[in-house]
Amino acid sequence: MNINDIPKQYDPKDAQDRWYKVWLERGYFHADPASDRPPYCIVIPPPNVTGALHLGHALNNTLQDVLVRWRRMQGYDCLWMPGTDHAGIATQAVVERRLLEERKLTRHDVGREALVEMIWAWKDEYEQRILGQLRLMGCSCDWERTRFTLDEVCSRAVRRTFFNLFKAGKIFRGKRLVNWDVQLRTAVADDEIYYEDKPGKLWTIKYPVAGSASGEALHVATTRPETMLGDTAVAVHPEDPRYKHLIGQELELPLTGRRIPIVGDAILVDPKFGTGCVKVTPAHDPNDYQTGRRHGLPMINLLNPDGTYNENAGPKYAGLDRVVVRKRVVADLEAAGLLVKDEPYNVRLNFSDRSKTPIEPYLSDQWFVRMADDPDGSPGFAQQAIDAVTSAQVRITPERYAKSYIDWLAEKRDWCISRQLWWGHRIPIWHCSTCSADDLELAFGGRPDVAWAEAESGGWLICAEHDLNADALGAGHELTQDPDVLDTWFSSALWPHSTLGWPEQTPELGKFYPTSVLSTARDIITLWVARMVIFGQFNMRQVPFRDVYIHPVIQDGHGKRMSKSAGNGVDPVDIIEAYGADALRYTLAAGATETQDLRMPVEKLKLPDGREINTSDRFEQGRNFGNKIWNVARLVMMNLEGYEPAPVDVAALPVEDRWILAELDATVAATTADLDSFRFAEAAKRLREFSWGEFCDWYVEFVKGRLRDPETRPVAQRTAAAVLDSLCRLLHPFMPFLTEQIWAPLGELAPSRGVPLPSPAEPNACIAAWPAPKGLEDAEARATVDQWKEKIQAIRNLRAERNVPKDAKIAPRIIAEGITADRLRLGEEFIKALTGAGTVAVGADGEPRPADSAVVVLADAEVVLPLEGLIDKEAERAKLRKGLADLDKQINPLRGKLSNDGFTSRAPADVVAASRAKLAELEAQRASVAALLESS
Repeated sequence: MNINDIPKQYDPKDAQDRWYKVWLERGYFHADPASDRPPYCIVIPPPNVTGALHLGHALNNTLQDVLVRWRRMQGYDCLWMPGTDHAGIATQAVVERRLLEERKLTRHDVGREALVEMIWAWKDEYEQRILGQLRLMGCSCDWERTRFTLDEVCSRAVRRTFFNLFKAGKIFRGKRLVNWDVQLRTAVADDEIYYEDKPGKLWTIKYPVAGSASGEALHVATTRPETMLGDTAVAVHPEDPRYKHLIGQELELPLTGRRIPIVGDAILVDPKFGTGCVKVTPAHDPNDYQTGRRHGLPMINLLNPDGTYNENAGPKYAGLDRVVVRKRVVADLEAAGLLVKDEPYNVRLNFSDRSKTPIEPYLSDQWFVRMADDPDGSPGFAQQAIDAVTSAQVRITPERYAKSYIDWLAEKRDWCISRQLWWGHRIPIWHCSTCSADDLELAFGGRPDVAWAEAESGGWLICAEHDLNADALGAGHELTQDPDVLDTWFSSALWPHSTLGWPEQTPELGKFYPTSVLSTARDIITLWVARMVIFGQFNMRQVPFRDVYIHPVIQDGHGKRMSKSAGNGVDPVDIIEAYGADALRYTLAAGATETQDLRMPVEKLKLPDGREINTSDRFEQGRNFGNKIWNVARLVMMNLEGYEPAPVDVAALPVEDRWILAELDATVAATTADLDSFRFAEAAKRLREFSWGEFCDWYVEFVKGRLRDPETRPVAQRTAAAVLDSLCRLLHPFMPFLTEQIWAPLGELAPSRGVPLPSPAEPNACIAAWPAPKGLEDAEARATVDQWKEKIQAIRNLRAERNVPKDAKIAPRIIAEGITADRLRLGEEFIKALTGAGTVAVGADGEPRPADSAVVVLADAEVVLPLEGLIDKEAERAKLRKGLADLDKQINPLRGKLSNDGFTSRAPADVVAASRAKLAELEAQRASVAALLESS
């Protein structure tokens, strides 16, 4: 090729448009179960079908792609399974909100069938958006196998799992207290709510003791006076001398005409807190629910699903919203003389993560997966999932997250799997209250896909893998399907094996299960990771993956979680447009340390089209790194004209070649180990240090002269081409577009390359073999070049500190003896060229130092830079004195501010810390300038 055709600048968009299409056309991302290559499989955490890519997605998918591309280069048959989640609550909420805004209708106005049809249309419209954004990032998913949690394959797995769980007695239906979202009218999981402290009130209410001649009463404080209409007891501590004599007596429940008992309960009541009396409302508080069960108390549900009060609240309050009921109850208590006092009080409220409305504890019929141990003492689901981690069948990285996984499972709480929604997997249960066991046996006795059990509340529950007709039991008996749908996490928990075709024994399932790695965020360890382990072991008798990697959470520079609503969110698509996909990927991978959070300062950037976006200077650094690699790669390739492959005798190579090959060998070994242990940030940093530091800043400078000399050019070309080749391979998982853009012209100029023996290069970096160490360690070469680099840097620093003009030819002396001097003499020409020196002298301390010189003492040498005739000493001293004065102008006000207790005690801690750090930096600068002034 014509070397002048290599573009001067790297164009990310051109590379992205060009190479992704090539990778797809050549089928590089498509796994083949029939191949004899070892399997490597990752299932993508399926994003919500209506979602858009956010920076957390970008981070996680970058890390997964790094792993997949790396393993593909290592020769594995890689399957990265893509797909989306139907996201029941989230998706239905979006469409319902749109329906209300655009047509002023609710889901109940349009009906179940019409709403589900609308949601499918919404899914079809928006699903491709987020999948397209993953492609834009360069994700190497096997797109031909894209799955959706409501598609036919996944639905079959859901039905089979539910059926098997039902037959095994692991699923049951019962009336339990759940978190209720009154806006969406559905139960939500504990893990799907968040807490906020809000200003509220604490009301103290008088509960008269029934039949007390003296007018004795208990004073009960509550933040929710409206729920007293459902009280079924008041609890006191059994050893509290104030109330011990009342245990077993009854109270008149205000406003209701009911009597309720006084019970002694040492678990619920702390006699030192408040009045020592606690109202017990079992149907509307989790702690009261447990108390009610301990004492066999009635459970009175006051709520309708929409948040209004029902007939159990009495005719005066029935039909009113709970907020209105509160006001009326307080007013009625006051009118009856039963309101003792009210006072301001901060209340911790639970909110639904989806609707952002307050959660109500609500007693309702729900479906559950049983998590506790079996009656015979054998381990239940929770314990089995714990054992999978404690026995190292599943390894969690970082290890600290194994504790939160185990602690949550150890509670062995039953999993509520029903949701009162219309979008999702309909629960495959049919109810019948008129039939008998004989009727069921007669109709379904020969069918392996139907099972039945008596319901807790009476009647029969019939479970079927395939839909049943309403008249399946014959005349006189009607089957009614359960109206609820399954929790989204139920189908997501099957993702590692349902996507591979289970319950069918597909070739994909046989080769790729268990999968290799799951990469996810810490906030769904319990919601998703634990449940995948449970269902994997239940259906497949094997854990679903060997490793779980928990990536950090991205926050802004102030430690706040990024979000669009908070105005601090960064859109990955904007970053790709501004800096390119490689800059995004490299920056995120470099930030994936083992710390809990990744802080990224956010700033504004105006794009050429006038739009203003959120960004971070770290992405600019990522782009600059890519540009540096491109520029140096281009420089090398511009010097490959006339390249001819040939074997290379490494032992006979110049020191600088043996040094770069030894550094490359060490980098290959260390980077491979880093990726093997999920140390993404360390791998990214190491590659930057080698490629920018060793290769770009040093080796290319060392080899420039040899590339211009016809006699030395062939060997220099072979070494440079081989190192650039390996560098592309190492960087490819992180920066696939850049490396592919370099690989193409490199392949034309040097189609066969490598040291010590050349071999034909693969057609694309995407399928190039991952480099392996070649045993080219050379301690002497590395020590020699380290000497050159140290002395060159020392001379450059002296030049800069003393403001020696750039075009001045200096004559530094390096005082050294023995092996140090020998090594430095080998690099005299490099030292001279890279410091702008006219001459360089290396030798023992035999001559007096010039009076006017700058000196730096190193561990094994002394560098002397004569300054006579190079600088105007008086002008330099004047400049240094001005520098001191300028620094003092910055230091004095900062010292004053930090000595002010008003500032240090009232300002935010991070502001004070930043001010102290700035002062320390300025004082260090001042000390350096003062030392220079004293020695000048």
